Amino acid sequence: MKKNVIVSLADSNYFELLNELVDSIKSFEKSKDIAICILDAGLTSEQKIILSKKVDEIKSAEWDIEVPAFKVKGKEWLKSQVSRAFLPKYFPNYEKYLWIDCDAWVNDWDSVELYFKACEDGKLGITQTLGPGYKIMSKVKWLFGRLAIIKSQNFKHAVKSKIGLSKARKLAFAPHINIGVFSLEKNSPGWVSWQKNLYQTLKSGNVFGSEGLAINMSVYIDDLETEFLPLNCNWIASNLLPKFNEVENTFVEPYLPNYKIGIMHLAAGIWDGNNDMRLDKTVKIKIQSIQKNSLSKSLRFGI
Repeated sequence: MKKNVIVSLADSNYFELLNELVDSIKSFEKSKDIAICILDAGLTSEQKIILSKKVDEIKSAEWDIEVPAFKVKGKEWLKSQVSRAFLPKYFPNYEKYLWIDCDAWVNDWDSVELYFKACEDGKLGITQTLGPGYKIMSKVKWLFGRLAIIKSQNFKHAVKSKIGLSKARKLAFAPHINIGVFSLEKNSPGWVSWQKNLYQTLKSGNVFGSEGLAINMSVYIDDLETEFLPLNCNWIASNLLPKFNEVENTFVEPYLPNYKIGIMHLAAGIWDGNNDMRLDKTVKIKIQSIQKNSLSKSLRFGI
């Protein structure tokens, strides 16, 4: 019986990315000991048949918290903003859960093991979106020289979600936590805290981003015990492009000591004009190698 599980979700538009994520996981021998489960938010029958040959379970995602229809507008994939906070309900037979967004893929198995280690004793295993090379952490609009309007991601979402100014201020300059990759044990108090906050953020705020705001509240307001993992465990390429090691044929961090990227995350897309690499396999971008060459490469798995 497999004790640990990796879970993701997609609709039909993101099927290829989800399929690549599954293939990236299964490319490692140690993945045989880990279950892979999928939440279906609009996959076609044919796509589910393909996935069913590779994964352990596929279940339909639900609106675990009621959301007004006008906020959804037929976008079933928005269920990912709610259902990921209820993973033990969907897949109850596991001890530890590692969520990976479908627009991410595993480049180094050490990161998977770190996430499962990080969530022991009820802790949340997650990565903050800050690190060497990040030049702007929060946007501020300056007025009259010294006065400023805060536009940080956490503060902006908090104000719109009407969680209260005192809570919004606590989040204003806290390093943003990306919920695209995280780990929790089945009986962790993190689920209850996250769900409680998610009920609140969904009342007034947008569906998209609500789960991220809720987990930031759990960490920075509820003081959920958290194990913060290195940036390479959830490398958001749109924030900072990686470099490539031509000798070892792998993506690495752009600064010394050039640690290997563990999980490559294409959140927000990697764009060439109007074309997003997540939806167009032909898109390539210029990146540097640590051997000091300029390369034209895709950041998707196996391409």
